[in-house]
Amino acid sequence: MRNLSSSAPGVLAHAGDTYLLVDLPAQFGPRLRELPVVLRILLENIIRNTSGQEREDAVAAVFDWLDEGTSEAEIAFQPGRVLMHDTTSTPALVDIAGMRDALAEAGWDPTALNPGLPVDISVDHSLAVEFFAEKDAVARNLKLEVKRNGERYSFLRWASKVMRGVRIHPPGTGIMHTINLEQLATVVTTEVRDGQAWVVPDTLIGTDSHTPMINGIGVLGWGVGGLEAQTVMFGMPTMMRIPDVIGVRLTGNLQPGVQATDLALTVTQRLRAIGVSGEFVEFYGPGVAALSAGERSVVANMAPEYGASSGYFPIDDATIQYLRETGRPAALLDLVQAYAKRNAFWYEPDNAPRYTKTIEVDLEQIGMHIAGPRRPQDLLPFDRLAATVAALGFRPKHEGGPLPKHPIAIAAITSCTNTSDPALLAAAGLVARKARALGLKVPRWVKTSLGPGSPAAADYLARAGLIDDLSAVGFDIVGYGCTTCIGNSGPLTAPIQQALAAGDIHPVAVLSGNRNFPGRVHPDLDLGFLMSPALVIVHALAGDAMVDVASMPIQHTAEGVPVFLADLWPSREDIDAAVRAGVRAEDFPKAFAIAAANPLWHALQVPDAPRFPWSPASTALRRPPFASLEEGTQLGRFSAYPLLVLGDDITTDHISPASAIPKDSFVADFLVGRGDDRNDLNVFASRRGNWEVMMRAAFYSKTLRNLLAPDAPVGQTLHVPSGDIAPIFEVAARYREAGESVVLLAGERYGTGSSRDWAAKGQRLLGIRTVLAMSFERIHRSNLIGMGILPLRLPQGMTPAALNIRPGDRIEIDADADKLQPRCDIAVRLVRNDGTVESIIARAAVETQLETELLRRGGVIPFILRNAIAAQRQS
Repeated sequence: MRNLSSSAPGVLAHAGDTYLLVDLPAQFGPRLRELPVVLRILLENIIRNTSGQEREDAVAAVFDWLDEGTSEAEIAFQPGRVLMHDTTSTPALVDIAGMRDALAEAGWDPTALNPGLPVDISVDHSLAVEFFAEKDAVARNLKLEVKRNGERYSFLRWASKVMRGVRIHPPGTGIMHTINLEQLATVVTTEVRDGQAWVVPDTLIGTDSHTPMINGIGVLGWGVGGLEAQTVMFGMPTMMRIPDVIGVRLTGNLQPGVQATDLALTVTQRLRAIGVSGEFVEFYGPGVAALSAGERSVVANMAPEYGASSGYFPIDDATIQYLRETGRPAALLDLVQAYAKRNAFWYEPDNAPRYTKTIEVDLEQIGMHIAGPRRPQDLLPFDRLAATVAALGFRPKHEGGPLPKHPIAIAAITSCTNTSDPALLAAAGLVARKARALGLKVPRWVKTSLGPGSPAAADYLARAGLIDDLSAVGFDIVGYGCTTCIGNSGPLTAPIQQALAAGDIHPVAVLSGNRNFPGRVHPDLDLGFLMSPALVIVHALAGDAMVDVASMPIQHTAEGVPVFLADLWPSREDIDAAVRAGVRAEDFPKAFAIAAANPLWHALQVPDAPRFPWSPASTALRRPPFASLEEGTQLGRFSAYPLLVLGDDITTDHISPASAIPKDSFVADFLVGRGDDRNDLNVFASRRGNWEVMMRAAFYSKTLRNLLAPDAPVGQTLHVPSGDIAPIFEVAARYREAGESVVLLAGERYGTGSSRDWAAKGQRLLGIRTVLAMSFERIHRSNLIGMGILPLRLPQGMTPAALNIRPGDRIEIDADADKLQPRCDIAVRLVRNDGTVESIIARAAVETQLETELLRRGGVIPFILRNAIAAQRQS
């Protein structure tokens, strides 16, 4: 296979234009079809963006992968663009602003620090559900959002003004992944190289774990941490091991009543059951053709929930149809089809490429499902919600209260996952229509919300006649953003708050989102069930999690007639008819353009100096201390105290919460002491531009159990030398002042959840040099390395609980920077307080030579700064 990749580029003559392309079939012949489509896209990227021996070795390694379905070889991937949202872009851009300062102070040109490829930023993660069940909720929530976040939004606009290639999509334009589907993605694009036009795949990385939603229309993209994105923004490729690829063979058709959500939850459970962790997933087989692009995107969206980097569906007629339905130009549709067919990216129902591992999913066998109450992979038949909650054995302090003991506190149609496919919203609207006709109302204690991913949803729901039906049962649109899914659910209703304070209820959230970790959607809720939007409305009407909606009356009419699920559930024919009646291609660009003209956004005052003018009084934006030329490596040989000892499934929400800042927390005290209003502190995510707040927020979670100090208050740990229990950031500071190192121990799947880089930045600010865990989720592992923190995998079966760490025990680590290599063994010694010593061989969770180099330099930011100086020296 060597030297074949050196062939001259192919030529595609199309619609009167001539393009060059990497002609994969011409170079590799029939063997190309043995590769998964995702590897074909990576192969094209390698050939186009590398040269010489690097290219030859990488191409050979891709085809060598076919022998075993796995490889340790590294390849360089250069995406065409970067996608971010406001609460991941803010810390990244704050880092860049800080790096500009560091360059200027060292005598270099700060304006040389500019992204080298297009960066799209969606302002979607800050919209809170303060107003709901009101027709003007959209306008009121948007006005409050801009007021609360004006300083941060002004900073984002500054960045787009002074940095090349940065484009901001204002509040109200929708959720980033829906925007990507409806507006940004081209599937195939063109670029100019040496004066010649090339046609290439549309590829991206995104600083959100649900970036793979775009895989549903044949675009390869995945989520990375903000730190990894920074390296790509400044010209470095993403270095990666050639991925293992799990093939999911689909057969059959979904049965009537079953929706895309049910399939996505089933796939999540099936893939987590086989231990997927960072692999690419590709869907193939005859069942793929039975799914619309909208349905595919729901399944692809949940890739991080099933542990994968991607959930890829190849390009086919459904892709072309989706592009047509969302208003893309006809010329683009023709080019996508011509290029995909020419370069073997087009879906072939009978082809079965080589995969690392395969599973089969028969669509005929999928039933109606939910997942919960605490993890997305915990799949349940939809009729098991009541029994699952009952099995928890909750006993109220006072019997006979005004609320059921397991009331539905939040019923949210939320998140890009299940609001980007018009069919899912139409199904919910039809349930609302039937409920309205029967005179049903949602009980007063249920907080309802509808937060679509796109402003076009209002148009097609109104045209289908469903917007008033949704409003009638309490599901008015509250805005176009992540809302409840990301924890911006706003306050619970007064009846729920009162009953919670009395200890009389254990409330439940039902939502159409993708995550239900305890405290995820609201700090006071630890029970959450994922389900389709239509089922969210059904459970909201019931108002009580102990109502089995499959067999019990959901409500009674005013005449006392029981209303069952069958009385409300729409047929597939009715859903299809509603979509046909509502959706118009022109709505998508038009609604987006109207939202982008948001006058509140454009009225913000924006500085235009090349260096950002930090305000010492700001509690939203502070120059980060790690954006410095003084930061160095944390590798070496050292002895450390454990700062925290944790168990399994520690999520990034545990490590760096995103939801509301509790008014009674020491984080709130810090902000109030600097002039903020205790009754309007916003959410943790809104403070990601202020390192002082986020350091204090690290590990502030009611549901986090620290085995080192299991009875410690929220956000506190043990300072071993003194025996004091104190806030984690204070304990860390005392260790630092004494010249002591600290480490953290955890169990399986450490860092599961979102891509937030503050989950790693917070640990760096606490002085954590190494995290020892049984396993790491992919993005968080990368973020740790990006902050210069060494991730180490404990030997199989060696849990933190089994290690039985006691106060006074120390961890000795020998991580010589010169000897560190990907996946190398690292000697660890557990020195007990009584003097006994236990030796352990851990494995460095380092995948590439670039990651090794980042750890040697102290992380991404020192790496970028030194490269920027080197570039200026050369010029």
